[in-house]
Amino acid sequence: MNYPPKHHQDNDRNHIIEVIKTYPLATLISVKDNVPLITHLPLIFDDGKLVGHIDIYNPQTQLLKDNNDLTILFYGPQCYISPSIYSTTQLPTWNYIRVHLKGKVNAIESTDALKDSLIKMTEFLEAPDHKYVLDVDNPRLDANLNYIKMFEIDITSWEGKFKLSQDKHPKDVRSARAELVRANQDSVKKFLDRIF
Repeated sequence: MNYPPKHHQDNDRNHIIEVIKTYPLATLISVKDNVPLITHLPLIFDDGKLVGHIDIYNPQTQLLKDNNDLTILFYGPQCYISPSIYSTTQLPTWNYIRVHLKGKVNAIESTDALKDSLIKMTEFLEAPDHKYVLDVDNPRLDANLNYIKMFEIDITSWEGKFKLSQDKHPKDVRSARAELVRANQDSVKKFLDRIF
């Protein structure tokens, strides 16, 4: 069964890749003995694969090798949509962008590849301003290489869940888009003001 409904699915690879690149913090889910192991970490889309790094002491590290199965989730923006924003009569709903991937994971054992990958990931995450450059000769980088494992994920299944009021009147679709932008900007500030 496909859910959400077809009009809320977007399996255009370019759209999915755009979510991955814009919101690279992923949720990785592995299963061992029917128990899920879950880690949140950034993944970079590179040459059709996802590349990541994990602390050797994370219990999920042992499952990120040997062609093991993995589920990966990426989260785009989301918010409550009040019927008050629509020009037509509607019910309350929730709009969101999510990406669900499945893949096979393999550990990369090369220290040189790990170091190069960490430098490239930092460069990607620092774009477009590049206020910080992780230097190849950084002694702190070298000191930590033994505590980090690199892995790559071959993606075997791609699903985009883009629930953006596509089934509504065009004017209401535009209103829902504007609300998604407004709500995300406002909610982050209000949330941070409450907790920090």
